[in-house]
Amino acid sequence: MRISIIAVGTKMPAWVTQGVEEYCRRLPRELNLQWREIPLARRTRDARAEQLMEREGEQILRAVPAGDKVIALDVQGKRLSTADLAAELSAWQMSGDNFSLLVGGPDGLSPHCLQRASSRWSLSDLTLPHPLVRILLAEQLYRAWTITVNHPYHRD
Repeated sequence: MRISIIAVGTKMPAWVTQGVEEYCRRLPRELNLQWREIPLARRTRDARAEQLMEREGEQILRAVPAGDKVIALDVQGKRLSTADLAAELSAWQMSGDNFSLLVGGPDGLSPHCLQRASSRWSLSDLTLPHPLVRILLAEQLYRAWTITVNHPYHRD
């Protein structure tokens, strides 16, 4: 199974790249986590947030591999516990499908991205910086996988 994380923003700091790579390295081969970076739409003085979201959204949707189930990370989305995420991950693995998780830019995801998604998740009620979202997402996917295989990483 492949999980593509399609995120707006490029040139992450080294600590972000190292953190994400560490959790990806820990995952088994049968759970392939791939990252696709979408450049931020150019911010100009007269650019409106809606225009920027649309431009980024078009690039995000073009990056979604054909046939993938899409999940949008959205502040208005469903909140999952780590145990809930582990159950979702287990169901994904049993389905045989591939999944794409969409991470918007500073202005969020476009309405088209949200419409394309089969579900929406919220990582937190807090406003999180995009670099931290990447590490948080990689760690939680790793943690969810450890729960599914009874690995001692996660403790209740």
